[in-house]
Amino acid sequence: MPGMNAKATTTQAVRRAPRSDGAEARHRLLHTALRLFAQKGFAKTSTREIAKEAGANISAISYYFGDKEGLYAATFNEPMGGDSSDLVAACKVPGRPLEETLRICMVSMIDPLKQGEIVRQCIQLHMREMLERTSRWAKELEHDIKGPHRAIAELLCRHLGVARPDDDIHRLTFAITGLSMQLYVSQDFIEAIRPSLLRTPRGIDTWADRLTGYAMALVAAEAARRRADRKPTQ
Repeated sequence: MPGMNAKATTTQAVRRAPRSDGAEARHRLLHTALRLFAQKGFAKTSTREIAKEAGANISAISYYFGDKEGLYAATFNEPMGGDSSDLVAACKVPGRPLEETLRICMVSMIDPLKQGEIVRQCIQLHMREMLERTSRWAKELEHDIKGPHRAIAELLCRHLGVARPDDDIHRLTFAITGLSMQLYVSQDFIEAIRPSLLRTPRGIDTWADRLTGYAMALVAAEAARRRADRKPTQ
């Protein structure tokens, strides 16, 4: 009967509607999964364990993330915020000064450090993925590593008047991106020796300024080396 069908439809809609605390439940699942995946890896972490520690029903994983693989992918993409596509786009803006573009890149790469412990877990997760690779590795390599590297290399080519990236352009690109990566890799050492350098958001912003200056010095050194190589020998 129409009346009964309408009532049933309304009841089903209520059951399907997200709870008012849905965002909080999803947040707990995501960050619990991040911690456990970082500690134990994908294979040794069960969805049941994640749900239990997050204080959520195991069906919530399917509701919010689709499946275990979807949850794992979310731990890579969401906690640190931002998107490598923003960095890639910044490198392609015509006419923007190199120093300004490199600062945008540095901010993009190190701003997640403002999130503290979450960043530690994200770095641990990425390191584990490098050692115990899943299908996620290929996507990570292509989108979050190769893409930004290619964009910065092409930016440097335009600045230095090089037709296409050669070995030295790639060396320079790795050196520049390495400036930001060392903050993640050396985070424990920095906090043991000079903790104030990473303690506040303002401190992270200062790092972005300094690293941009260091990157510009590397570019200047490479430009000088190329000019010297072009000089005719006596």
